[in-house]
Amino acid sequence: MSIYANFFVAIWLKFFFLLTPFFVMSVFLSMTQEIAPRDRRRLALKVTVAVLAACFTLFFFGNHLFSLFGITIDSFRIGAGALLFLSAVQMVQGDAAVSPSDRQGDISVVPLAIPVTVGPATTGALLVMGAELQGAWQTVIGCAALAAAVLCIGALLGSAASIEHVIGKRGITILSKLTGLMLAALAAQIVFTGIKSFLAIH
Repeated sequence: MSIYANFFVAIWLKFFFLLTPFFVMSVFLSMTQEIAPRDRRRLALKVTVAVLAACFTLFFFGNHLFSLFGITIDSFRIGAGALLFLSAVQMVQGDAAVSPSDRQGDISVVPLAIPVTVGPATTGALLVMGAELQGAWQTVIGCAALAAAVLCIGALLGSAASIEHVIGKRGITILSKLTGLMLAALAAQIVFTGIKSFLAIH
């Protein structure tokens, strides 16, 4: 496998777990219980478009925000990693961010896209990961990996009912907790990278 393919797969996996697919699916199912299958698929498409827009906005403006507020990427790594770790702990413990009673009107953007899929922890991690990419080829592959990860989330939401029928609610809960463990590891890596870079400079 070439260096480009390896880089794509590595970035795609990070983005995929960062977007907490199975937790999002669980919330999506709980909030669309009374929606017809066709409307549910249409809603999944709208959520995918909203998540794409939010992710790419954060992905490209990380460096500009750091420069504007005078924040170093290492300090932001540590802060975003800590916030991501807290989010992972909540996921492992099974704390729901949104309840079915929160369903009012169009839920594709709020709360399903933001903050369920792209929450505060995800926002910080996306800003850091976007700022870390160097060179045109890394940026292009990073964008492709991010788009692929979001499209995978959309595909999962579109087929959420079928997946639930196969593995059941308990299976989705288990996968959501496993995603939380992966997030915790990713958060630790972001924090360690920030601390290592900070100490190397100072």
